[in-house]
Amino acid sequence: MKRIVILGAGESGSGAAILAKCKGMDVFVSDMGEISPMYQALLNQHEIAWESGKHTPEVILNADEVIKSPGIPLTAPLVKQLIEQGTPIISEIEFAARYTTAKMICITGSNGKTTTTSLLFDMLRRAGLDVGLAGNIGNSLALQVAQEDHAYYVIELSSFQLDNCYDFKADIAILLNITPDHLDRYDHEFQNYVDAKFRITQNQTSSDAFIYWSEDPVINREIARIHPQATLYPFGSNQQNLAYTDGSKLIINATPNITPMAIQLSELSLQGKHNQYNSMAASLAAQILHIHNDVIRESLQQFAGVDHRLQYVATVRGVRYINDSKATNVNSCWYALESMTTPTVLILGGTDKGNDYSEIDQLVRDKCHTLIFMGKDNSKLIAHFEHSGIPFISVHSLQDAVLTAYEVAKTGDTVLLSPCCASFDLFKNYEDRGEQFTQAIRNL
Repeated sequence: MKRIVILGAGESGSGAAILAKCKGMDVFVSDMGEISPMYQALLNQHEIAWESGKHTPEVILNADEVIKSPGIPLTAPLVKQLIEQGTPIISEIEFAARYTTAKMICITGSNGKTTTTSLLFDMLRRAGLDVGLAGNIGNSLALQVAQEDHAYYVIELSSFQLDNCYDFKADIAILLNITPDHLDRYDHEFQNYVDAKFRITQNQTSSDAFIYWSEDPVINREIARIHPQATLYPFGSNQQNLAYTDGSKLIINATPNITPMAIQLSELSLQGKHNQYNSMAASLAAQILHIHNDVIRESLQQFAGVDHRLQYVATVRGVRYINDSKATNVNSCWYALESMTTPTVLILGGTDKGNDYSEIDQLVRDKCHTLIFMGKDNSKLIAHFEHSGIPFISVHSLQDAVLTAYEVAKTGDTVLLSPCCASFDLFKNYEDRGEQFTQAIRNL
């Protein structure tokens, strides 16, 4: 009997454990943190052995294969020990894909992943396809394969998930953009991060599709270097692409034998330049899957957006409050600022991941009249922006940030929470940060 050890008992780990159990394997789950009661109950229901708050080497190091949570770095002592002794370490995505024949539509990029994934999932559902949502969003791919396998999966993939994929293949791969992110996890070497993102194209053949933003210099450089085998589907701002903008219209023209689709930019439910690109990527994938243009258009017009991504919260005393807690890197904040049309109070800060804030300098000068730094340690933000000429205020709680914004914002302004940073200094995750922000506004 094959022995499988799963490190980490969150959504992906618990799902992998259940799938392994269903396939008749000897399964053990270990988590250094506290396993939530929900996942404890799930593991107990399936009679899966587990431990919480520790790793016991003698019951882990004898594994035939280890499925590792994306959040655990390869530098963790136990992981290094497993690598040294030659134990295969894979991701939940790699494991789950062994047991399904479904079409895999996979999305990665530094920014826009969740929006594009959610939009494409909406298109496929509207078309009546049997589709699951997985990866960084939705339910665990492994759990779905075990309990309710679908014909199609739309999967949001982080670089961490891709790191431990080897034989996994995307039938349609979407790469939205690549900007410096998570460099603390990649030895502060940008190329290591780039290599991780491009793993989405590994194992693809000419019968598969690779959809990408043609105006990203990093993506273009890598395509020229590695020559992906998949059929290329570029999107961008001009007619040299298969999806592009033409004046006031967005045009989707995936293949010559499909009637091009045109929609007015003003009709898109998701506004802003970055969302035009997200819409292009999702629409190209939908056309490749032979989704009717009318369905694609309906989705583009009606899709409600993603929680914590440029999400309108409320207007208080003539000031709009926007929750962009999902902006956990500088480039994501850049897109948020780019979409602002009124004077802005920007709240940023949290766990710095090796950020270079100079990327948003010009937009901060153009769009913001006040900066509010919110984190346990704001010294890097202060050092960067203290000579910008933009007034700033440093606080150490979200409640203080919201109250400060309330005091400095004027009628007609926008208060934007777009932190540029991870949330782990003050919050459980970016969702918790966004929810606390929303609640604090409602308490004003």
